[in-house]
Amino acid sequence: MIFLFILLSTFIVSAISLIGILTIFVKENFLQRIIFCLIGFSAGSLIGGAFLHILPEVLEKNQGIGVFYNFIFGIILFFSMERYFYWRHCHDGVCNVHAFTYLNLIGDGLHNFIDGLVIASSFMLSIKLGIVTTIAVILHEIPQELGDFGVLIYGGFTKKKALFYNFISALTAMAGAVLGYFLSDIIPHLSNFVLPLTAGGFVYIATSDLIPELHKERDQKRSALASVAFVAGIAFMAFFRIIFKE
Repeated sequence: MIFLFILLSTFIVSAISLIGILTIFVKENFLQRIIFCLIGFSAGSLIGGAFLHILPEVLEKNQGIGVFYNFIFGIILFFSMERYFYWRHCHDGVCNVHAFTYLNLIGDGLHNFIDGLVIASSFMLSIKLGIVTTIAVILHEIPQELGDFGVLIYGGFTKKKALFYNFISALTAMAGAVLGYFLSDIIPHLSNFVLPLTAGGFVYIATSDLIPELHKERDQKRSALASVAFVAGIAFMAFFRIIFKE
């Protein structure tokens, strides 16, 4: 029964990635206006998620310097992957799809994988804790998945392709949940490595790719809205840090 609860909860969390389907009913010119704000919100959410949620969670369990080595390794890893995707998909400086879209999918996949581990671990302790944790993850995923969808569209994906790949990336939560259920004894050691690595990836994406994209906007009104969205993304993560702090 607990295993079924875990699978159902993580599938619901994964399905949140399809929230971008709502944009199908939105006019294209309006979508283009809000995407820039979604980029700002996503950048703020990534930074807030890394520094206000992921790293504090790891540091509560592991005070060693190794956490920061893994964090730096995450930045190096994502930098290396971006170089690869750039060389693979860009020719003569022309990119039909920006490399940061693939980084975003990988980073989000790792993050969803950890969400699955966390949900499984929570249900293993109690069903009540598992439900509360699932609700917290869902509330966190809604704005993040909207931001991720905006990143993919802005990076050159079509709506259908963005929905498909975002959903595939989200399904890693179920893989993490299954692993968490069967290998619960070693999950703390695994998460101590993967969590800071994911945080490093999130910070790299936000600071190296998304924020520079915001600087390219010359229209003062759109630039101001994007800046507000960026701060709102950080504030949103701070709010949930306070609400769901154990």
